[in-house]
Amino acid sequence: MTIAEQLAQFTSALTRDTIPDPVWDKAHACLLNGYGIAMAGLATPYEPVARAAALAMYAGPGEATLLGSGEMGSVTGAAMANGALFHGRGQEDTCGAAHLGAVMIPLLMALIESGRGNMADLIPAMVAGYEVGGLFEELLAGDTTPKGFRATTLYGAGAAAAAVARLHRMDAERTCAALGNAVSFSGGLLQTFAEGTDEWRYQVGAAAQAGWTAAELARAGSVSLREAYEGAKGLARAFAGHPLDVEKTRAKIGRDWQTLRVAFKPFPVCAFNQTPVTAALALRERLDRRTIESVVVRMNPYECGYAGMDSKGPFSTIGGTLMSIPFCIAQTLLRGAPSMAMMTEYHDAGINALVERVDLVADEGVPTLCCRIELKLADGGTLTEACDMTPADYAWSFDDLRDRLTRTAGQEGLPPDCIAGLSLFCADPAGQGIVALRAAFDKARPLIRR
Repeated sequence: MTIAEQLAQFTSALTRDTIPDPVWDKAHACLLNGYGIAMAGLATPYEPVARAAALAMYAGPGEATLLGSGEMGSVTGAAMANGALFHGRGQEDTCGAAHLGAVMIPLLMALIESGRGNMADLIPAMVAGYEVGGLFEELLAGDTTPKGFRATTLYGAGAAAAAVARLHRMDAERTCAALGNAVSFSGGLLQTFAEGTDEWRYQVGAAAQAGWTAAELARAGSVSLREAYEGAKGLARAFAGHPLDVEKTRAKIGRDWQTLRVAFKPFPVCAFNQTPVTAALALRERLDRRTIESVVVRMNPYECGYAGMDSKGPFSTIGGTLMSIPFCIAQTLLRGAPSMAMMTEYHDAGINALVERVDLVADEGVPTLCCRIELKLADGGTLTEACDMTPADYAWSFDDLRDRLTRTAGQEGLPPDCIAGLSLFCADPAGQGIVALRAAFDKARPLIRR
């Protein structure tokens, strides 16, 4: 049995009875995080661009809500526009280096709203997507990311295909075909982060469209790959440059639940910057207004090599600042916990002066999602902070996440009841229905600070 065939058997059989309680609960938390961050990102400028493009490209009857404006658009248009909204703050969920929720959730909800799926299948479909996308992110991203391929798009197309196949209740044979199709449509580059441009905001919508196309072709009867992942020209060899161990990969399916690996971001910066910012906040508490002479940040080489991480500017976009370790560390040490507004302080003389004195060092002795920071002070003193984190440290419960999102939304002028209403839908989407989701955004939209 090939990897795709076993994955297809596994994901097509996902139900409430076959999904363990912790995985089921985590998927609901992922749903809340996705929509909570989207609501807090209503003022970001990326969704209007995606919406305008979507309405120009995908004209036709309104089938799904474009959450940024409340108007109706096509399923593909909603996936594109709402995906950009999910991605607008840069605070979406992350499975390793892949932001799979921002790919899958807008697409699945648009399909359900248009009558192409049932809300009762939403959570199993999400789990199917996280399991497929997360598996290959875990196994291959260490090699594909340094080559310049973005994990979100490289593995997001397969996640979306698996999610749509499960939403449509496709059998294992057709699900396998959907996965094969998705591998053939996978790609996406990291150069956008190196230049601080906006393409990455829209990559999630493009990956969603590729995944939906893959699933619909399979449902229509496409003849598709069987050795999509391990084949001589399959995903692993083509993008990572090495083969997969088929038996070890198959053994992980249904055993190592990828959904449990999904982490949430406390700050609107790159996933790899969350721990360094946490460490910088601890140093700020100890700094006591002393002058910083220089900063050294030590991180794992995999994270250091991600596009844009070592940039010292000049900055002119949020895409540049949220990726940059020197900027995020300088901003945090001088101004405190990052907010979206702080990410636009491109011309702050104090921050830019300190940015020049922050050096990022690749250190194989530092695990991923960890960091070591050393401050040299003008008075001759030194402050150090070691921060060791794992995805579990960022995997908050539904209730904890609701409280955190309430604070995040409050930064944008939203009262607590906006997130409270949203959490009712995310806790019970089948019982609350799409009307509850629309109502939550209709209430928040006029209140957001722009």
